[in-house]
Amino acid sequence: MTLALPPRLPSPNDQLDSIRSVVSSSLLGIAPAFRSMLMPAVPHGALVIFTEDCTGRPQKKAGDPAVIDRVTIAELDDIRASMNADGSPMWNETRVIGGIERPISAWLAATGALLVLTDPVLPNPMHDDTSAMVSSSWELVALSIRQQVAAATPAYLVDSRSESTERSRVIAELTEVHATTLESMLAVLRSRNTGDLAARQAASELAASAMVRLRAVSDRDRVLSEEPVASAFERLRSDLNPLIRFGALDVQFVEPPVGGRALPGEVAHGARAIVRGAVLALIEQPSVQRVRVQWNCDGRNLLINIRDDGPGDLTADDRTVTPLAARIVALDGSLRVDATAGWGSELAVVIPLDAPASVIGDSGWGLSAREWSVLELVATGARNRAIAASLSISESTVKFHVTRLLRKLGASTRAEMAAIARSEPHR
Repeated sequence: MTLALPPRLPSPNDQLDSIRSVVSSSLLGIAPAFRSMLMPAVPHGALVIFTEDCTGRPQKKAGDPAVIDRVTIAELDDIRASMNADGSPMWNETRVIGGIERPISAWLAATGALLVLTDPVLPNPMHDDTSAMVSSSWELVALSIRQQVAAATPAYLVDSRSESTERSRVIAELTEVHATTLESMLAVLRSRNTGDLAARQAASELAASAMVRLRAVSDRDRVLSEEPVASAFERLRSDLNPLIRFGALDVQFVEPPVGGRALPGEVAHGARAIVRGAVLALIEQPSVQRVRVQWNCDGRNLLINIRDDGPGDLTADDRTVTPLAARIVALDGSLRVDATAGWGSELAVVIPLDAPASVIGDSGWGLSAREWSVLELVATGARNRAIAASLSISESTVKFHVTRLLRKLGASTRAEMAAIARSEPHR
């Protein structure tokens, strides 16, 4: 008989140091850091975070590759839907994750973010101190994720846009492949020339159900990766409320048109961070009392205009403006600063809604941004484990990319692929 190990809880000071280390980790490193923190108290196979705050990477994972390489948003949605109505944790129950049933424990934060530990080793009965430690730590980590996404650093925006583009492409391909297969299956089963009617009916129902499920996955991905322009603007208004309430600043909002194309998630997050930073930059000037914020969308670009009533001497080289420019560049956008002495300054930002097409080198390899990142590291002689650590992906994902790269470059070995990559004059 296997006995559950007693929890090894850190001292209060150690716990504070640990949680400080986790919440100060980057969005790419927060899952491994949190897993390391929880391991002594709750040994587990894998840690999976699912958060709608982070559009580029709604899943953040660390641990067993059998879980983190296969877990799906649909599985996490099912787990979240089965959580206790009173918000209490789910302890050591069996759910499908990573394609098979496994014991899990799960917590839902106030932000709506979900934490799942697979194959947890829990004391029986569950130790109250352990439960409180995990719950309180998860609330802080979930809040940190939300705040980091809201800050939208240039590095996050670049990675998020790259991941969103790749995920959308994979989802689209997956949808079309399965939809075609299922539609063909339905056509055959509905044929009057096929055998037993009851068998046909049962199979038809199964196939129809599978199609509904597949469409639900595609729709769920769309919800995660897009935000209607009007609701994105409302969130911006809410973000700026503290300045209006406590800063004695008159902020005038010009509403965007209702409807129209939704914003990619990373554009919505990035744009809000840009506007917040721009407003803070403008009110640092003397005598600024009024700021006007306007969003619009022409179907291809998000158009942002921010104007003040200050001295009118702001420039693009101002120390308060240059951090905004870095975020805008990360989204492939442009910034124009116009100022008229005595009349105020105006910032005009244009952000394209579509990410750049996959990067294609002079040789026409047709590589995605992620494949280029892997290729550049392979060319330095890095092995799969080092590449995985550098890019915060699993070794299995690295192997998948390397296999595709070998085929695309027409190479038979990693050494040959590295030599071909080094011969490319520029990306």
